[in-house]
Amino acid sequence: MAAFLVCSTSLFAQGERKDKTAVTYEEIYDEPYSVNKLFVGIQPLYGELFVANVNAGFGAEAAYYLRDKADFRVHFRKTYSERFFDFSRDLASHQASNDNDINVFNYFEFGGTYHVKDFEESSKTKMFLYKKSYKGDKWAARVPLSADVPCKVRKIYGIRLGAIIWDSSTDLNRALDAQDLTFADLKPEDGGEIIPDQEMGLKGKMQDVRLFTNINAAGLYVGGSMAWIKNVAVNFDKFEEGIDDLIFTAYADILYSPMITMDDIFYTTKNSTTGAKTEASHRYDIGAVKTKSFGFRLGIDGRFNRQLSWAYGAEVGYRPAIEGRTFYALLKIAFPVFGTNLDYKVESFGK
Repeated sequence: MAAFLVCSTSLFAQGERKDKTAVTYEEIYDEPYSVNKLFVGIQPLYGELFVANVNAGFGAEAAYYLRDKADFRVHFRKTYSERFFDFSRDLASHQASNDNDINVFNYFEFGGTYHVKDFEESSKTKMFLYKKSYKGDKWAARVPLSADVPCKVRKIYGIRLGAIIWDSSTDLNRALDAQDLTFADLKPEDGGEIIPDQEMGLKGKMQDVRLFTNINAAGLYVGGSMAWIKNVAVNFDKFEEGIDDLIFTAYADILYSPMITMDDIFYTTKNSTTGAKTEASHRYDIGAVKTKSFGFRLGIDGRFNRQLSWAYGAEVGYRPAIEGRTFYALLKIAFPVFGTNLDYKVESFGK
């Protein structure tokens, strides 16, 4: 109780600050419709917790705004390397018992949003008050003051439509376990025997048979979104200029992939004593493994209306893939992001 009272008294004593005085400002601009038309960003790092294959890497993204009618988006990403960044492929290179070639994770997405309703409303924004004298440790140790500034906000209700194509490797053992299947459900197509649960390793020890395969998917997404755009700047007396130029979008999509394919397994029987391959590979049909064509996602996307800036995005949902292994969560950061309004025309006058 004593410690609580001391802390409470201390916090109360710091509530009144000497620099907490009213501020005045002059509006420089407040134009949410005057934003750049094209944004191109490099994503040096993304991370995805995908049940079928945890992965991380790099990507690129471009967004184009067609006046107040529609906007379009193209996105690509892939892993940096096998180790640390492509979990399933890394496991396959060290543990795979089958002879399949393992794919690199690749993801492509392109689509557009039609602006069903694009309008402007009165709002306000919170701007932090900053001085050049606050640099370094003084700014880090300071609880900054803020001021609410009236502004306009542009809101967009949109309908989204696009296409998604991706491919990846995946751990087939885990997929079989998720669907209560065994190696006996993988039917040999050319007279091979049922794949055993264990085999002799090259080091002379029995080891579990680990199977890895590739999955390829192509499909569509359809959904809705809401975007908020602020593009305001003010000049504070005694403080630095304040800017709020965030373009923030929240969206929800239904995912549908009519084409989901997986590679059949190629497995070679091993010598029970030496672990060496004894014959040619046999092909095993994995048609018994079920896939799920429908999914959904929720996501956010943010960027700033500047010539050079950064952007962020996050998603969570269930991606059409192998049944029981569809959940994913994604976080991506883009820097640098280049923005332009594509207006390079200047006036000319005759002498």
